[in-house]
Amino acid sequence: MKIGRLYSFEAAHVVRDCASKRCKYSIHGHSYTAEIALSAKGLDKAGMIYDFGLMKREIGSIIDCFDHSTILFAGDDDSYKNMIKTHSARWIELPFNASAEQIARVLFALISKALSLTTMQNGENGVFLEYVKLNETAKGWACFEKADFENLGVDIASITCSQSVSSESGDIISRLSKNEKFINPKEL
Repeated sequence: MKIGRLYSFEAAHVVRDCASKRCKYSIHGHSYTAEIALSAKGLDKAGMIYDFGLMKREIGSIIDCFDHSTILFAGDDDSYKNMIKTHSARWIELPFNASAEQIARVLFALISKALSLTTMQNGENGVFLEYVKLNETAKGWACFEKADFENLGVDIASITCSQSVSSESGDIISRLSKNEKFINPKEL
């Protein structure tokens, strides 16, 4: 059994070294939709895999880091990155190109880590992330699944973000990289 929730965010990027000139030379944005699916070994005290309210809040705070942000590639030209960082309050820097595939991979890593560090309070039983399906456009998507993670892990400590993203998210990316525990409340 699986449950899922849709999230949306707006973000900009450049995807260096891709085949399309527009994509690799011009900053551009997308209205992303992320489908997040969870499974568990069993149901909690309420007969659920995981409370949708908790998904909305806990996973939503990770997704919100990307909203209205420019997603940068750490290997990109320093003058370009510095210009974005100087003129934009919200940015996230990844250790690899900011393609839909890589963004789905990063979201998978962050959400998986958050779930593994969460102290469950309602008898949740082995909750884990099945997949992240990221629609970059209405017609194009990338899906990162649990089996993919074995070969394509992400060093969360290599993800950096602006002070604005950090403060608005409660420094969640840094907290995940430091393995800080999270506690789900019994009531929302």
